[in-house]
Amino acid sequence: MDITERSTQRFENGTDVMNELFPEEVQVGMRYIKEISPDLWNMIVSFGFGELYAKNTLTMAQREYVTLTALITQGAFDQLRPHLYASLRVGLTQQEITEIIIQCTGYAGFPKAVHAMGIAGEVFKNYEAENAESK
Repeated sequence: MDITERSTQRFENGTDVMNELFPEEVQVGMRYIKEISPDLWNMIVSFGFGELYAKNTLTMAQREYVTLTALITQGAFDQLRPHLYASLRVGLTQQEITEIIIQCTGYAGFPKAVHAMGIAGEVFKNYEAENAESK
């Protein structure tokens, strides 16, 4: 496989992973990066999701445990919201997510944990409403 084929395959893998993790409405919000910088968008899809997330050693749920923790400790709250949706979609429970946030309190501090918990509360409410509508 040449470099162009590998690049195309990584992008396709990344797209597949993103479709598994994020509902379309979340992806629409993420795609604004593509308008600003197609190069960064390609890196996000190809490397972030096409390489890192596409590996088979960890499950998607395990990857989301790591991702939530990293985002909370960095205070990367804009990226936390879509990954909270992704976490629910791959099987994490609200109780597991709240426990991850509580665990981060000792490492990231109360302000970041409280902010993350507020975002999680909003996501839980929206996720439940969206799933109730689809039934």
